[in-house]
Amino acid sequence: MPGDPIKPRDHDAVSARTESDATLPQAKTSSSADVAAFVAKARALSPHAPGAKGRLIFALDATMSRQPTWDMACALQADMFREAAALGSLDIRLVYYRGYNECRATGWISDSGKLAALMSKIDCRGGDTQIGRVLTDARREAVESGVRAVVFVGDAMEEKVDALCAKAGELGMLKVPVFLFQEGHDVRAEQTFREIARLTGGAWCRFDPGAAAQLRDLLRAAAAYAAGGREALLRLAKTASGAAQLIGQMK
Repeated sequence: MPGDPIKPRDHDAVSARTESDATLPQAKTSSSADVAAFVAKARALSPHAPGAKGRLIFALDATMSRQPTWDMACALQADMFREAAALGSLDIRLVYYRGYNECRATGWISDSGKLAALMSKIDCRGGDTQIGRVLTDARREAVESGVRAVVFVGDAMEEKVDALCAKAGELGMLKVPVFLFQEGHDVRAEQTFREIARLTGGAWCRFDPGAAAQLRDLLRAAAAYAAGGREALLRLAKTASGAAQLIGQMK
């Protein structure tokens, strides 16, 4: 990775190689007691309470095929902050995976310039998808700090579908919708992404390769939901096609 690596908070850093290799932990299966505990804690935090600061996890597939879309997302991420600014405020946590078993996350960021600078230091590398680790991170953050929504941008899925759906179900219990924006037409990815969206009360949408305007509308809509909830998304849907696509699928 060129430049300084993005490092998550200390309690996020898990490494089997070096202390500086700050990666997200491998996904683990949760027991019924674990599920009950984190649901109770998350409800106590009341992240959706009026006036609460919106928090959005922005997850990106950074494997080799994704470089054009990564560059596009980097250019468009400021639009999420601008959309949220009209409704209140927004913190974004960037999560990405690439290469061999590498999945990393930033801390919570409230400045679009800082997020853009961090993203510009990351290059895409070949590797398998690690969507399970993204969902695991989202569940943990939903309990620890409150998360209103998760955005995932990717084009492939190479993991066990049932395992991903189990994690998606846990996010659904926490009322954290996942918005999955798929580039391309991979059938297996589409089927899985649609199911994750259904289980979490989120939405699945496709955008065409290189279609910056389509992706911009979808990201703005997700940010509106994270900052202002369903009512904000409904208002935006009156004038923006991306918001209309999301609200049309959400439960």
